Amino acid sequence: MVMAVSFERYGRLYYLDPGEFRPRVGEKVLVPTDDGPEVAECVWAPQYVTEDIGGLPLCAGIATATDLDRDEQNRQRRADARVIAKRTIREHDLPMKVVGIDFVDRRPDIDQLVIVYFSAPHRVDFRELVRDLARALRARIELRQVGARDEARLQGGIGPCGRDLCCATFLKDFEPVSVRMAKDQDLPLNPLKISGACGRLMCCLKYEHPLYQEFNAKAPALGSAVETPAGDGVVVGHNVPSDTVVVRLAASGRRCACSRADVCSPRQQYEASGTTTPDAAPVVPEASAAPEEPEPTDAREERRARKPRRRRRLHHDDEGETAQ
Repeated sequence: MVMAVSFERYGRLYYLDPGEFRPRVGEKVLVPTDDGPEVAECVWAPQYVTEDIGGLPLCAGIATATDLDRDEQNRQRRADARVIAKRTIREHDLPMKVVGIDFVDRRPDIDQLVIVYFSAPHRVDFRELVRDLARALRARIELRQVGARDEARLQGGIGPCGRDLCCATFLKDFEPVSVRMAKDQDLPLNPLKISGACGRLMCCLKYEHPLYQEFNAKAPALGSAVETPAGDGVVVGHNVPSDTVVVRLAASGRRCACSRADVCSPRQQYEASGTTTPDAAPVVPEASAAPEEPEPTDAREERRARKPRRRRRLHHDDEGETAQ
């Protein structure tokens, strides 16, 4: 069985093995983490799946009233630490932006730990800042600098498509994205069109890129002459989602959308072969008639000897008719 939980409302989903517990949607459960069990909300109730999924963390149980009180106190501590960190950064006049705060109080080696995630355009000397934060928060301080994409993941938001950011919901790792992917998909190279909330190239450019690569490898190139059911023409465009090719007909000049299979050479060669099914026997051309054997020499001489006698007989007949 598998269940899904989330630490934040509309946040990333984490999958667990419910074990012996059967929480309902909306109930608080304990999720094992590196810093000890933390409280999360059940989003998907435990259910059976057809595939065998292994390696999932085991649910630590249903959250008790003590666990809920501790989680609420930690939320308030994170909010207070965020305000103090922003104020201290302004006092030190550092080019830093606080992205997130984590409060850890269940490590065996540390009593209280405050982790501050921040973004900055370059490396920052924050040694004095750490001392002031430790004095103000009365805890051990860790400062971790994150990049633009990690900042968008931690803060969350809405993408250009109108949905929640992929990095904040289901993406686990950031894969490299290049401008070449936008070119292959015939997208405008305007940074405002192909950039996400983080200011970098959108991660979704990589989702359909393999499909475009496969289509471009098999479909006829732009400007190539092709044969279509409507007549000969020239390829002027591609439509990858519908797996069609836009062709301008040579006879009428109008454009028509043809299936990629109708204009590809392997399909045309297959249809020209005259086979109706892949298992049909290949068409064998009819054997040409056997060449005639040369006529014997004696027969040719005999024919030549007859022809003059026919002429003489005809000549005698003509003379007889004239005499009459």
